[in-house]
Amino acid sequence: MSTHTMYRTEDDAYDGRPGYDAYGGDDGGQGRRAVARRTEDPPYAWRAPFTSYFYREVGFTLTGLPVALAGFAVSVAMFSIGLGTFVTVLGVPVLAALTTTARGFGRLERSRVRGLLALDVPAPAPVKPARPGFWGAAVARLADAAGWKAVVHQVVMFPWAILSAVMSVTFLCIGWSLALYPVYHWVFPRYTDWPGYRIVNFVEDDGSQYAYYIQSPLQIAAVCLLGMLFVFLTPQLVRGLTNVNRLAARGLLGR
Repeated sequence: MSTHTMYRTEDDAYDGRPGYDAYGGDDGGQGRRAVARRTEDPPYAWRAPFTSYFYREVGFTLTGLPVALAGFAVSVAMFSIGLGTFVTVLGVPVLAALTTTARGFGRLERSRVRGLLALDVPAPAPVKPARPGFWGAAVARLADAAGWKAVVHQVVMFPWAILSAVMSVTFLCIGWSLALYPVYHWVFPRYTDWPGYRIVNFVEDDGSQYAYYIQSPLQIAAVCLLGMLFVFLTPQLVRGLTNVNRLAARGLLGR
């Protein structure tokens, strides 16, 4: 896994001066447009389950759920209030506050994408009011395309955050619990009346009971191999889930 050093003049901003890109590097006077850049290459599949890269991606899916919930709730509530009061003068500042708040959530998401997904997404250009004063700023915020794209991001990525968190935890737990079964197999015959983990237990109409336990060395080895398959497939699944977040951040939160 290789790492690429990146240089920035500010944490998440671009001052727009000709001759410098969003990362503070001299672009030869061309004034290049800032683009999202990967800061770290993903590991090979055979070592992915044992790298910090993978667990940062898992951390992204888990921490993304409360962030997405807050962003979705705030965006829907403010949009409903703003739209309902738009016929009055109150709707304009409420919707302007919505785009401003969405930009704040967007900044948080870019920070999470940069720190946990190793992708640096340049911030959109700041809002520049055409007229001075409160109403000039409110109208400029209301017409802020980047702010509205951030609102869309908060809404459409909420169900994806739920799916990502559930899938990541489920596959991670299944994989390691099966792969480590030989380590804790002894618990069942020692502390229960099971000779091994019971996966089937049913009673026929005539009262006959049937149960299937994982207890032979071959069965234990098969369960371990199945678990290892999950262990090595889970990073690819999580990367596929987080790649959607990378695309969404590029398309809706960047410049």
